[in-house]
Order: sequence, then C-alpha cells, then structure tokens
Amino acid sequence: MRRLVTLAVVLLVIASCGEDAAPDDASTTTPPSTTSTATSSSTTEAVASPETTGEGPEVPAGKIVFHSERDGNGEIYIMNADGSGLTNLTNNPADDADPAWSPDGSRIAFGSNRDANEENPTTVEVYVMDADGSNQTRLTNNRDFDAGPAWSPDGSRIAFRSNRDGALNIEVYVMDADGSNQTNLTNARGFDGLHGIDWSPDGSRIAFHSDRDDNDEIYVMDADGSNQTNLTNSPANDVNPAWSPDGSRIAFTSMPPGTLDFYIYVMDADGSNPTRLSDGQEPAWSPDGSHIAFSRHPGDIHIMDADGSNVTNLTDDAAFDTAPAWSPAP
Repeated sequence: MRRLVTLAVVLLVIASCGEDAAPDDASTTTPPSTTSTATSSSTTEAVASPETTGEGPEVPAGKIVFHSERDGNGEIYIMNADGSGLTNLTNNPADDADPAWSPDGSRIAFGSNRDANEENPTTVEVYVMDADGSNQTRLTNNRDFDAGPAWSPDGSRIAFRSNRDGALNIEVYVMDADGSNQTNLTNARGFDGLHGIDWSPDGSRIAFHSDRDDNDEIYVMDADGSNQTNLTNSPANDVNPAWSPDGSRIAFTSMPPGTLDFYIYVMDADGSNPTRLSDGQEPAWSPDGSHIAFSRHPGDIHIMDADGSNVTNLTDDAAFDTAPAWSPAP
C-alpha cells in the first residue's frame, strides 16, 4: 500500500551531522514468539453517525506534537490542543518525524535522519529530547533504519521498528529508555511495525502493523513478543493502531481494497466491532479518551470527538502536517 508520509523518512537522503551520540547499542537478543489468528474479529462493520463540522469540539487541556514540513524539511512541532501556540521543537536541517511522548510528559522520542551520510544515505535513528526541544540525544546507533518510537506506559522501555535484520525485513524491537538492551520482538518475515506500534495502557501488550499475511493488518502481542495475533483479518489495508486510554478499544487507519482512501476506525481490543468514524489517518487519543487527533489529506491535523463528530481542523495551512501525538494527562 502507499507509504504513509510520517514513515517515509527512510527514503530521505543526506542530512546534517547529529547531536552527541549515546553509547553504541547493546547486543540484540531474540526471544521466541508464536503467531495465531484472533477468532473474535467481526466481519461486520458499523459506521458511526455522519460527522459534523462547525464550532468544533470542546478540547481537553494538553498539547499535541506532530511532524510538519512547513519549514521546507521535516520538523517536530508542538501546539496547544486548540491549535494555538505553534512552536518548532527540533530546529534541525535534517528530517525529524514520528514524535512520541514519554508517559510523564517530560520527554519526546522521535526518528531522525540527521546521521545519514553519503555512505549510508537512508540511516534513521531514534532520538529523545526534553519536551521543550532541548537535550536532543541519540538512542540508537545503527547504520540502517530505526524509527517509529513508542514508550511503554511506565516509561522504562521504548518499542521501535528496525530493518537491521535485512532491508526488506522490518521488525518491532524494544529497548530500555536509555537505548540499551535492544531486542527483536517479532521475528517474522515482511514488515512489522512499519505503519505503527503502540503499547496497551497496562503495558502487557503491544499492537503493531504487519504485512506478514500479504496484507496490511493490525496485530497484537504480549510485551515479550509472544502470542502474536491478527486482530483485523480484513481485505482492507489496516495500519496505525492506537489504544484508547482505558485499554478497551483500538483506533486505526483503514484503506479499502483498490482505493487510496483512508478512514479512521475504532474496534474493541479483541478486534471485534470495527466502526468507521471519519476519513483520515494516524489516530491519537486524548488522555481522557474523549477526543481523537488525526491527520487528513492534503496534510492537516484535525481533532474530533471519540464518536467521530465535531471534526475540527487545527493546522489549516499549506504545510504538510502529520503524525499527531497527544500529551499525557498532567
């Protein structure tokens, strides 16, 4: 399927030198994993009530970080949840993408190609910075492609995607929050995590995208990589999983077969009751579960109520804005 732009940073080429690097990565380990197919997924899809666009929803407190190309390159921006207070956090000539908040809201992890060079033009690394953009520090140190970070709910670990096991084999890895103890969790053919990784709120499971069945699906596994299960089992291309704050539902992006149309869906955490909310992609829940931020063509950040109503454009401009992430509750 068409690559989503926040994940296309792997295709970007020469960037500037990066910040001071963290120590070299620890040796990787490979735990065993099992794969199964959910039996609870429903093949009947409901559609939410048509969206309404007007004065907009009452927005919870908090901030939203996102990827933007408004400066001519990819940067991480932050704004208030009503769209005000827009600020560039990364301010780097390289391309920075895939922002993810730490659970305490003090730091933001992201992917960057600032370490790419002529010898390794597609190098992407996972970085972390303070929430104000300071202290940008590299966590991974790999000539390949490490990106798409997702923090564990206790803040001790970060999951990410990597192609270090082969250019055409992307796996979901996990590491300690300081970059140590990098471990392959998925150990499967194809692309795992290329279009999204997210931890369950209790930290026991990880949802991720996989095309191992020759179609883009949403999978879930235990946090140690075991019990890998297909949740969506749909002919559509399903990507960008995002757990609701209470752990009962998963929002995701779905593209019907034979189209380039993207829709936001929500399903129960076992894969049942998929319901279409709105057109768009890359859903991100507000910390209280009442709203969802998302991106919509041609490249703006929107928010809506969790039932798909009251859609509001926050970045209504000519810039290409994607990959929103809502800050944790204070």
